[in-house]
Amino acid sequence: MNGGPSGFNNAPVTRAFVIASALFTIFVGIRGRPNSNLPALSHQDIFGKPRLWKFVVSVFAFSSTPELIFGLYLLYYFRVFERQIGSNKYSVFVLFSVLVSLGLELLALKCLRDPSINIFSSGPYGLIFSAFIPFFFDIPISTRFRVLGINFSDKSFIYLAGLQLFLSSWKRSMLPGICGIIAGSLYRMNVFYIRKMKFPESIASFCSQISLPSSGAPPVAPSRNGPAAPTYTRRTVEGNYPSPAASLLEPPEDSISTLVSMGFDRNHARQALVQARNDINAATNILLEAHSH
Repeated sequence: MNGGPSGFNNAPVTRAFVIASALFTIFVGIRGRPNSNLPALSHQDIFGKPRLWKFVVSVFAFSSTPELIFGLYLLYYFRVFERQIGSNKYSVFVLFSVLVSLGLELLALKCLRDPSINIFSSGPYGLIFSAFIPFFFDIPISTRFRVLGINFSDKSFIYLAGLQLFLSSWKRSMLPGICGIIAGSLYRMNVFYIRKMKFPESIASFCSQISLPSSGAPPVAPSRNGPAAPTYTRRTVEGNYPSPAASLLEPPEDSISTLVSMGFDRNHARQALVQARNDINAATNILLEAHSH
């Protein structure tokens, strides 16, 4: 289970966020001193003399190398959701997760008044743990296995990486993680109809321009005339799709790999792409609808 073909094909927003996190972490590591907690938000930063740069750095820069490794791994894997719902809607998910989780962290600092957690771990905890909500509900398990009598699945490795990040700094990392989970739950509940919102296409284009080029085949542009991109819920899709006989084109291998990476059977993924005339968004809808039954 790898989140799709290697690289950032069809995931420019994720690519930009990963690069920003890596660069901010390196920059802070060069400028800061060991154990200085430079990127982390403190009570003084918020309720004393607020500093905007500290808010920005705290969103992107991880506090330590282990957090950076596990955090970037999870951000890279969760690019599957950008491929699933499209970059325009995923940009809204990113902004909503970051702002809501940050607001909850500020509220926690204000209300808890616990000297042991006057500083939270820095980094995109809100986005990462918010993404665990659709990962739990909407990514099916493709394989199961047993190790020493314990049941595991292909999703277990992602949960273990998340648990490592969640417990990396004890309370200082647990609370941002919880805030991210709450933000992801609110997004799934569609508060303020947030899941219907999307940014203009220029956002994805901008992210593509500022990001480093990725390896592999060029991204496949989503069809403008196809059905709307699927949401995180496994709902029944309205409308009729063309029959398999309506398409004479063999589905591209990278599209099949993308659907397989989401946990779908390869043969079913190919059939869905044929039925959807190689529109990967429509094919995802078909597979999610079939899986819900």
